[in-house]
Amino acid sequence: MSYHVYIIELDNGSYYVGHTNNIGRRMKEHKLGLACSHTKKFKIKQLRWHEKLSTRNLAAKREKEIKGWRREKKEHLWRGSSLS
Repeated sequence: MSYHVYIIELDNGSYYVGHTNNIGRRMKEHKLGLACSHTKKFKIKQLRWHEKLSTRNLAAKREKEIKGWRREKKEHLWRGSSLS
């Protein structure tokens, strides 16, 4: 089984970082307001980025790492540019 770390943009301009073993199902849950209180309050605008990992442990560690990043560094993931 594989896992995905993802970043979604919310309608208030903020980003939500999470992980799941089924990205399609999880996006549907977020869109329906069933996934968490944050995405229930601030609706999904779009899936910005996701990364596939081999274990839940790796996905959880990567999620925690990305959550600690400032906004600009998160945006560099889908823009394809690097920070110096």
